[in-house]
Amino acid sequence: MSPAFSPLVVVPVFDHPDAIAGLVDTLRGHGVGCLLVDDGSGPACAAQLAALAEQFPGEVSLLRLGHNQGKGAAVMAGLREAGRRGYSHALQIDADGQHDARDVPRFLAMARESPGAVINGRPVYDDSVPRARLYGRYATHVWVWINTLSFDIRDSMCGFRVYPLAPTLALLDDQRIGTRMDFDTEILVRLHWRGLAIHDCPTRVTYPEHGVSHFRLLRDNLRISAMHTRLFFGMLLRLPRLLARKVRR
Repeated sequence: MSPAFSPLVVVPVFDHPDAIAGLVDTLRGHGVGCLLVDDGSGPACAAQLAALAEQFPGEVSLLRLGHNQGKGAAVMAGLREAGRRGYSHALQIDADGQHDARDVPRFLAMARESPGAVINGRPVYDDSVPRARLYGRYATHVWVWINTLSFDIRDSMCGFRVYPLAPTLALLDDQRIGTRMDFDTEILVRLHWRGLAIHDCPTRVTYPEHGVSHFRLLRDNLRISAMHTRLFFGMLLRLPRLLARKVRR
């Protein structure tokens, strides 16, 4: 990779011992460094992460958080670590096995072509997707379209994307972002508010038969609802600027 485009893969992990080794194996095949962020996993998964970092030095590294802080917190810790190491971009991919890591080269190629944009995964589902989860996502899609006054973000909940680190870290320094399941949507909306382009990258998403999900229906839906409320009022404060941007287009 050229010095101007130096990506690092960031994988937030919280107790995904059955999926993480296969994911790391696929990522290593793409020739890009991988940072595993252990978000307070239990002993079995923590030991596996340590073993992967030890087995593949220079390819896989490990950042361990002292206790479980939430997916968003783990991603933010990984982004900051990538910035400290001098990388220009960070590719986030979840550890649960739902995303097709074979698409990493396509995401990175798009990011190299448009280095100032967020390359955002747009899920292409198969029949394994739970219908309740699929329908529930549409409520978030509608709120995102309202809060950005646009259809620029087709899906804000996919945990497979590439961030340009300089503007992303500047946002994290300026704003308090949700630290759990609200993170993926909130950071994308706020980056859009700051004028970053959002480019879609279609990618296959499956729900493994014995996959582990840490989404908690009541708690996380309440948290996401609160996030949409915050963003709505934030949109109202930015309304003149957002409308002016639409006119300029």
